[in-house]
Amino acid sequence: MPLVNLNELFDPTRERRAVGLFNVAGLEFAEAMIEVAEELNTPIILGVPERFFQFSRLENVVRLCVDMAERARVPVAVHLDHGKSFDNILRALRNGVSSVMFDGSSLPYEENVARTAEIVRIAHTMGVSVEGELGYVGRGDFDPTDPSFYTNPEQAADFVAKTGVDALAIAVGTAHGIYKTTPKLDFERLKSIRQKVDVALVLHGGSGVSDEDFQKAIACGIDKINVFTEISVSVIKTVSEATSNCSDWIRVTGEMRRTIANVVRHYMTVFNTGLDHDCDL
Repeated sequence: MPLVNLNELFDPTRERRAVGLFNVAGLEFAEAMIEVAEELNTPIILGVPERFFQFSRLENVVRLCVDMAERARVPVAVHLDHGKSFDNILRALRNGVSSVMFDGSSLPYEENVARTAEIVRIAHTMGVSVEGELGYVGRGDFDPTDPSFYTNPEQAADFVAKTGVDALAIAVGTAHGIYKTTPKLDFERLKSIRQKVDVALVLHGGSGVSDEDFQKAIACGIDKINVFTEISVSVIKTVSEATSNCSDWIRVTGEMRRTIANVVRHYMTVFNTGLDHDCDL
């Protein structure tokens, strides 16, 4: 199965499903994720976040994911996640990613537009899709209930028209990391953005959102959902428990893989089945 970009994963008829992006923090992660995708016969996106490169060399992680994607039995995209460095984006492109994200959400609007458009121009010549971000999906440094951080629907339409992005990460009430309070998604805003924007819409900060809210968000127009924190927390718990009574690292990594697979399987099932919600606001 060939490596694909984001445009080849999304259904232009807007069927009520979303493709999951799961971040790869090592070989066991990528193997478990692709195995579940093949088991469920469902496309998947392997995310390679720029912030991981402080611990792992970009070329090593990207080539690992690209090689595994090219041998998978289901469509797989390899996506540079939250790229902020122009140099890292170029390095990822040279090493075979099929999609990149430029995260200019913290920049002044016009600078975000200009820099995103330049990356789109370069990536599209290589057949690589580009995701931009508008609004602010932070971590623990902001109040996810404050609408001033949210994506403005009119500005979203202007951003897409001026940049030519293939996907747009929007802020509608989610946050990266562990939630301090129960997330409350602004479905009315999401619906308005969907009506004004004809590219794929992306929900970041998926860990901690309820299954019901995921399915409603998909019904209202979300095409791609990013998940990592729940995988990370579950793996840390598994390793802690496994190493308390085992000194065989191979057995521990086996437990890690089972944990990763279980979390990914749950989310992929939620994103792709039982989507009986309507975007009834």
